[in-house]
Amino acid sequence: MALTARASNPWARSRAYVVARQRGVRWAAYAAITLALGYTVLPVLWLVSNSLKTRLDVFSMPPIWIVIDPTFRNYIISFVDNPYLWFMLNSVIVAALTTLFSVSIGTMAGYALARFTYPRNMKFHLSFWILSTRMIPPIVTVIPLFIFFVFIDLTNTRTALVIAYTAFNLPFVVWMMKGYFQEVPRELEESAMVDGDTGIGAFWRIVLPLARPGLAATAIFCMILSWNELLFALILTETSSANTLPIGLAGRIGEFRVQWGEVSAMGIVALVPPIIVAFALQRHLVRGLSFGAVRG
Repeated sequence: MALTARASNPWARSRAYVVARQRGVRWAAYAAITLALGYTVLPVLWLVSNSLKTRLDVFSMPPIWIVIDPTFRNYIISFVDNPYLWFMLNSVIVAALTTLFSVSIGTMAGYALARFTYPRNMKFHLSFWILSTRMIPPIVTVIPLFIFFVFIDLTNTRTALVIAYTAFNLPFVVWMMKGYFQEVPRELEESAMVDGDTGIGAFWRIVLPLARPGLAATAIFCMILSWNELLFALILTETSSANTLPIGLAGRIGEFRVQWGEVSAMGIVALVPPIIVAFALQRHLVRGLSFGAVRG
């Protein structure tokens, strides 16, 4: 009787349909998240597994998915017997300084483009000129940069890498921060200056804290770009005193042999600093990725 009454009631049928549809959408979302998580995490887990295997275990067939007898020899070879720990220190110093200089200079330039008035259509032209430098393939500038650093005697130094990375990160930072500052109401600065604050004070105490999510997102991108860069590090540095970790990783891939265990160990260690930075700034990251993305 109850089933007959429910079947004859259109409202009950529609409500059951809505509940079933919501449940199906929820399970579809769970399945999509699981697939995305597996696609992201499984390569990292495989990298961890390979870093704990011997060379014979790495090439065993069928593959060994779970390491029963792990070995840390790949980490010892990479960071004790070889100078790759020094390479990692170079990468940390170069990435940190590049991020600091790029965000500091680019933030001020982005604020100037977002707030100051320029004659005619100069603001548009400046923005386009800054962005157009990102359209140039980096390989085009390698020879001029190398000649420049040879002339000022900065080859094979971390200073050369910081200067080169900062120059190539600046357009990205300026363009991103310009969009973030345009989302901050101008009235807040005007109110601060009416209360007696200066323009610089309003920027430092009002605008900059509001743009903190954008600063965090931009800093993470700059850090990752500097951390992973190989081309300029390969051309501008020669010895372990200035080589970065990507060069060490590339050095384990030879013409006739690939040291997969050592590459995996170095790859796992190379993941640690970006993950630490991302977790430290994660509360700003989600809002920073969307804040300022509408206006250009």
